[in-house]
Amino acid sequence: MSGLVWILAIVVLILAALALWAGHVARGVEKLVPADGRILDLGGARIHYTDQGSGPPIVMIHGLLGQVRNFADLAARMAVDHRVIVIDRPGWGHSSMVAPRPDIAAQGEIVAAFIRALDVEKPVLVGHSMGGAVALAVGIAHPELVGGLTLIAPYTHPAERPPAVFRPMHVPAPLRTPLAWTIATPIGMRTGAARTARVFAPDLVPADFATRGGAALSLRPRSFQSGSFELGMAHDSMMRLSQRYGAIEVPVAILYGHGDEVLDPELHGTDAAAAIPDATIDLIDGGHMLQVVYPAETEAWLRRSIARFNGS
Repeated sequence: MSGLVWILAIVVLILAALALWAGHVARGVEKLVPADGRILDLGGARIHYTDQGSGPPIVMIHGLLGQVRNFADLAARMAVDHRVIVIDRPGWGHSSMVAPRPDIAAQGEIVAAFIRALDVEKPVLVGHSMGGAVALAVGIAHPELVGGLTLIAPYTHPAERPPAVFRPMHVPAPLRTPLAWTIATPIGMRTGAARTARVFAPDLVPADFATRGGAALSLRPRSFQSGSFELGMAHDSMMRLSQRYGAIEVPVAILYGHGDEVLDPELHGTDAAAAIPDATIDLIDGGHMLQVVYPAETEAWLRRSIARFNGS
């Protein structure tokens, strides 16, 4: 056997070992962070969601690399007197897709279909980061379905480059699957703690965020694939979406942390509020993960916003 054949054989074995390791890690983290709720089959998407409490409905939508547990504390607080539904966006958490991956507008259509399927009457949408963009898409396309939009550190405007902390995931489409199933998981295991710290900065990461916050699921190959896809489609999706802000008919409230190091509070908060009719913007001390680090302050803002939506 020639030297070249030996080299190719060794490369194939290494790639196969990496893929097997990635699958092993994925199964392990899914045991650490199992599904907490139910699955709703919407045809092209199977949406995992939790549903707790009773009263006026709220639907919560997480951001990039997130899942339902990102809202654990806030959801529990609001479920005292509200029905709180938290969804895993398509391709994240324990939701899955059988159709092509959806852009922001298509994810909005999936959320709208979810609201109709559960017969939820005009819920207030709570969207964090990329979930804020999805909430805006629902409010623009289906104002009749929602009672208002409450956006926590939302992604609202196109940016020429992704946030610095996520740029290693911004790779060309043909490379997403090969990288996801070879080097993404070991690199994620090596750098994940540092990346999470940058997402939370200047705040500290809760010690149990890997499990209670669901962050361990970000080590799966499909999380890399979903993240890379969303970073790739975000600019064009948000270019189209942001051009329609002046026509939004539902009430909107935005919450940002002064110290957010992932998204620019002025561009994605203050400028967005100025572009949306009658939108409000509140700025508090803190970083990007306000609902995790400051659940009491976030709850107070959310309750004030809902009261304003209801004319109270």
